Amino acid sequence: MARALCPTFEGDLQLPNFALENGGELPAATLRYAIYGTLNASRTNAVLVCHALSGSARVGDWWSALFGEGGPLDIERDCVICANVLGSCYGSSGPTSTNPLTGKPFAAEFPLVTIRDMVRAQAALVTHLEIQTLRAVIGGSIGGMQTLQWAIDYPERVENCVVVGATRLSAMALALNHLQRQAIFLDPNFQGGAYGSDYPPAGGLALARGIAMCSYKSAELFEERFARRPNRNDEDPNASVRARYDVAGYLDHQGGKFNGRFDANTYVTLTKAMETFDYERGYESEAAALRRITARVLLIGISSDWLFPAADVFALGQRMQSVGVDCRYAELVSSHGHDAFLAEPEQLFATITPFLNRSQEASSATTTHAERLAASTASKTDRSA
Repeated sequence: MARALCPTFEGDLQLPNFALENGGELPAATLRYAIYGTLNASRTNAVLVCHALSGSARVGDWWSALFGEGGPLDIERDCVICANVLGSCYGSSGPTSTNPLTGKPFAAEFPLVTIRDMVRAQAALVTHLEIQTLRAVIGGSIGGMQTLQWAIDYPERVENCVVVGATRLSAMALALNHLQRQAIFLDPNFQGGAYGSDYPPAGGLALARGIAMCSYKSAELFEERFARRPNRNDEDPNASVRARYDVAGYLDHQGGKFNGRFDANTYVTLTKAMETFDYERGYESEAAALRRITARVLLIGISSDWLFPAADVFALGQRMQSVGVDCRYAELVSSHGHDAFLAEPEQLFATITPFLNRSQEASSATTTHAERLAASTASKTDRSA
């Protein structure tokens, strides 16, 4: 595994009176971001990485393989930027932040934020850094949602778009999100979101994480790793109702670890943002939204992913192609489920690297981003005439 890489720069961008898609505003929003590498003189080497639900701006900590041997990014060439999303608990404004109007943490009073809000804040950061066009935007899971929203809302600013394991949530995924939040809400310590640091809803958050872990993995992987073996601390599952099998011990362990690094109100906020993701909202139709895309797009499905099924990702790619988007689909064959994009980076990057490096296959008969943007603009003009 590649070692964590320290940022070249890490800081905060202040966004006063930041309007939100659902109405209202954050009076003093903060966006924590990290930069790896250096912008070139023309500011054309910037790559934005969008993190998943529990990630942070420090992409070198949680996806260090991006920069390793065979990885798609090289900080000697690329300037890699990652911003902690609004609503998170790793430096950007979120439920754990202080509400400037009350002097207390927002907690459950933090307003609803959407994927589009997160992307608008990132766009403000890109403008702040005086970057006109991003060479690429890359993200998996909720990061893939952000990446897709980038390509639709800011077509003039994105040359290449890599979406890994992400579409709109299906009814099954919505159901799982609901159960995770209910686990938190029903914890007696939740107190309507007004809990303090001394008595957080640890049981509810751990259970929510356990449910999520089931959706991040696959039945095949669980069978291979755990089967029906007793928990590894020598518990006997036949001895009492609380005695666990190995898989149960794993889920409980993951829930306990998560409590040490995440916040329950934040979890509620971000899972809600995931499920309200509708990239075509505000446009005439899905086709109208997808038609805005001028970036080269790589959609990657994961064969064993049942949170974002590969068939759904493939179908999205077909709909993109039907409206003229330069879109390719690839599938990561893995038993790791949704987590494969983190668990098997070598296989993932074998697809991403040639796409970003414009290999002979990827670049054949492909126009430049400027030409695609001009053609798209002309086409819209023709349709409106």
